Amino acid sequence: MAKGKDNKPHIGIFGRRNNGKSSLINNLSNQDIAIVSNIAGTTTDPVKKSIEIPFVGPVIIIDTAGIDDIGELGEKRVAKSLDVLKVIDIAILVITNNSFEEQETKMVEYFKDYDIPFFIIHNKADLTPLTKEKEVYITNFTDTDIIDFSALNSTNNEKIIELIQKHIPQTVYKSNSLVSDLVKYGDIVLLITPIDIEAPEGRLILPQVQAIRDILDNDCVAIVIKEKELDAFLKNTNIKPDLAVTDSQIFLKADASIPKDIPLTSFSILLAHHKGDFNNYIKGTPQIAKLKDNDKVLILESCTHHVSCDDIGRIKIPRWLSNYTGKNLIYDVVSGLNSLPRPINDYAIVIQCGGCVLTRKQIINRLKPAVDAGVPVTNYGMAIAYIHGIYNRSITPFTKNRENNIDYL
Repeated sequence: MAKGKDNKPHIGIFGRRNNGKSSLINNLSNQDIAIVSNIAGTTTDPVKKSIEIPFVGPVIIIDTAGIDDIGELGEKRVAKSLDVLKVIDIAILVITNNSFEEQETKMVEYFKDYDIPFFIIHNKADLTPLTKEKEVYITNFTDTDIIDFSALNSTNNEKIIELIQKHIPQTVYKSNSLVSDLVKYGDIVLLITPIDIEAPEGRLILPQVQAIRDILDNDCVAIVIKEKELDAFLKNTNIKPDLAVTDSQIFLKADASIPKDIPLTSFSILLAHHKGDFNNYIKGTPQIAKLKDNDKVLILESCTHHVSCDDIGRIKIPRWLSNYTGKNLIYDVVSGLNSLPRPINDYAIVIQCGGCVLTRKQIINRLKPAVDAGVPVTNYGMAIAYIHGIYNRSITPFTKNRENNIDYL
C-alpha cells in the first residue's frame, strides 16, 4: 500500500462553516493538525496534510473552507474549496443540526459530476442527533451512507473508518504498469535519456526512473543510453531492442536512428497511456493542424519547477508549435493545480504534461472542464510527435491494447 507522496489516496472534507470539519480530522488522525475554533470561517484555505488513518494507511487529507462562506473573500475561499474536487479520490460531507439544504445539494451534484465517491457525517450528535426522517431523506436523495457522529465524544470513529474503506476506490492502491501491455518476459527495452540542464544533478528525471523500475518489474531488460551514443551502440552491439522509449525532445533523432520495425514511443506518451486521458488525447492531437491566428493555447504543467532557458513546456513546445502552424498563437502556462487565467472555452487546445507527480484521477479531473466544453486536449509527447511528423509511429505501440483489445484509432 506504500506509495509516493502524491499517489496516496486524497480525502477531501467539505461542509459549512463551523460544522466541525477540522475537529473531525483531528479526531481521525489523533493529532491536532487542524485549527479548531467556535468562530465560523476559521479554515480559510484548503489545508493539505499527510496522515495515517488506522486500518486505512497513509492518506492525504484536505480540510476545506466552509461551502457557505460569504462576501467577496468568502466566494474566493469557496472557489478554492471546489478546486479540491480535481485532486481527491473520496469526499466526506459534514453536516450538523439535521440541515441538508442548497449548499449540500450542490456539493452532492459536484461529487457526482466528478465521479467522486462520498459519504455523509452528521456531526455534533451530542447536541442534536440525526433524526430518522432526515436520515431516510438524505439517504434516498444521495444514494450513499450517512452516520451520526460526535467529535467531542469520539462516537462512531470505527464506523467512519469502515466507510472510508468501503467508499475509497481500490484503484488508488493499484500501481498499473507502464509497459506491461507492450512487452513480454525477457524483452529488451532501450531508453534514450538525454542529460540536459533540466535533469537534476546526479539523478534522472522522474519519468525515466519510473520506466526503469517498471521494466524491471515486468522481468525485462532495461538499457539506458544517451542520444549521442545511440548510433554507435546500435552498430557495435547488434542488439535489437523490442521497444525503444525516448525523451520527446529528441524524437527526430530517435526516429532517424531506431529501425522502423522497432516500436518507438516517448516517456511522456507512456505516461499519457498509463494515467492520462488517452482516448481524448488521440482525438485532440490532430486539432493542432487546425490552429488559427490568435488562437489561445493552454499548457498545463503538473509540478512547479525551476524554469530554464530551454524549458520544454514554456519555451520549446510554444516555439515548435508556432513554427509548425505558422500562426500567431497566444500561450498560457499553468503550473501545479493553479486556477486558469481565462475561461476554458477561450482556448483552442489544451496541452497536458505527462503528469508523473499526479494520479490518474487528478489528470482526468484537471482536463474534465476542457473535455466537457469540447476543447481538444493532448499531451506533451503526443503534441511534439505530431509537430515533428512522427505521430503515427509514436502511438502505434498503443493503438491495439493487448490486454483490453481496445482500438484507439
